[in-house]
Amino acid sequence: MKTDSSAAPSPWLSCNLPGVRVEAHFGDRLVRSFEPRARRIHDLLAHTVLHRADDLALVCESQRLTWRELHAQVASVATGFQQAGILPGDRVALFQGNNPAFVISFLAIQQLGAIAVAVGLREQRAGLTWILQHCGAKALVCDADLLDRVPEPAHTPDLQWILVAGHCPEALRSDRTVAWRDWLTLPPCGSVHLANEEDTAIILYTSGTTGRPKGAMLTHFNVVHSVQHYVSCMGLGCTDKSMLGVPVTHVTGLIANMMCMVAVGGTLLMLPVFKADHFLQMAQQEGMTHTLMVPAMYKLLLMAPDFETFDLSAWRIGGFGGAPMPTSTIEEMAKKLPKLQLLNAYGSTETTSPTTLMPMGLAHAPRDSVGMPLPCADVLVMNDEGQALPAGEVGEIWISGPMVVKGYWNDPAASAREFTSGWWHSGDLGSLDAEGYLRIFDRKKDMLNRGGYKIYSVEVENVLQQIPGVLEAAIIGRPCPVLGERVHAVVHTLQEDFSLRGLQSFCKDQLADYKVPETLDIRRQALPRNTNGKIIKRELREALKAA
Repeated sequence: MKTDSSAAPSPWLSCNLPGVRVEAHFGDRLVRSFEPRARRIHDLLAHTVLHRADDLALVCESQRLTWRELHAQVASVATGFQQAGILPGDRVALFQGNNPAFVISFLAIQQLGAIAVAVGLREQRAGLTWILQHCGAKALVCDADLLDRVPEPAHTPDLQWILVAGHCPEALRSDRTVAWRDWLTLPPCGSVHLANEEDTAIILYTSGTTGRPKGAMLTHFNVVHSVQHYVSCMGLGCTDKSMLGVPVTHVTGLIANMMCMVAVGGTLLMLPVFKADHFLQMAQQEGMTHTLMVPAMYKLLLMAPDFETFDLSAWRIGGFGGAPMPTSTIEEMAKKLPKLQLLNAYGSTETTSPTTLMPMGLAHAPRDSVGMPLPCADVLVMNDEGQALPAGEVGEIWISGPMVVKGYWNDPAASAREFTSGWWHSGDLGSLDAEGYLRIFDRKKDMLNRGGYKIYSVEVENVLQQIPGVLEAAIIGRPCPVLGERVHAVVHTLQEDFSLRGLQSFCKDQLADYKVPETLDIRRQALPRNTNGKIIKRELREALKAA
């Protein structure tokens, strides 16, 4: 499929964009591409170090590093990897939380042209073992408190090195296990591998909500374009300070927060663990200007009893994605922080984060939309026969552009199934209106069918999120021999008197009668989520079946 214009769509004309032209990539893909642009991830760091060496690069608890200091540590760790025999194309897994060691290790891997495999902290030993085996990781950087999840050598024959970030007792050290901090004393690596921009730079394993996760291959070309989309369309610059509250191993934290600050020479504010009070304290202390989080995090901030005592006047951009933001949360944030621009973003691991974004400064942007396709992104709404649907009709979202990954690592069957001529089949149901706004209604597999009536679970979940006391909500189908499915709600709440009757009373004025939940499961603990933070509805269905 061929794009019909090389010009940036009109909503983005006011942004400070590079030139845009159509190029051929990954064989036969024709995509709008930025020019001029960086050719590899390391180029973004090198440019910032050249121009902003003494500016503050990173803050994490008591640690503060300038770009000069950060770059020196990156170069030393690159020497360590080089001496360990890491070559271009080798996979190095990073099983780490939000800490400077991740940032430094990641950038060192990029300097050598190796591939960083970022693994979410929710993975247990079995999941980590499978990922290490599947990608053939040659080295693993692991936080000290996660070592108990590292598999035995017999299960990962390709794994030659384990670097322990944090305290590494002498008893643990061996020919294969070393202390990461020891590499900080090595001389700097002066060489840079000139990777091709279509080379894989990162492997991120996708959610795996239906089975084994797939390793999406993010190239230098993908990352550079996604970063440029965020930087240009959010107006990011060297004075910005971005709070990393989501996991850095997730595509949002890695691209929207970390790599954007690397690209512009801003400051990355790292929260090891998201807690509302820690976020607010650091935001005030450091003058945070930017973040991108999931809606639940904004709700937790608003629930902080002393929220209004913090000076958040520097905060100008609050991006959100991963789930719909309840209207009540948007309205409350707008009321308490009138200068804050809340921008909905839609994307995935397979799109290297952003596909659509709500343009800044719109006076009457529809709140039920996830924004408009970004300058180099193309979005189609397709029927089950692979035909494009007209504006307003609902179908599966297909996405193309320079940010779409080239496929899945070591999984040609999945790559062939989920990509068509560079278009990724998202599995999301949505529509594009005549003005170009995209709306997402549900995952194809999560849509309910109650006696022939189609029900989008997201629509019902949005209403449930507005009920006072609801922290999380999920809608699944309860099997019914007559109707096929009935609407079942799973709600995380700490409110003792929460009831099905109260829930139904709230919903009846906002939903058609057949969409109102008929049964309810109340949870006092958080709902199960995968490594990317998405609710695992498969587990909720299994629990319902077992009950």
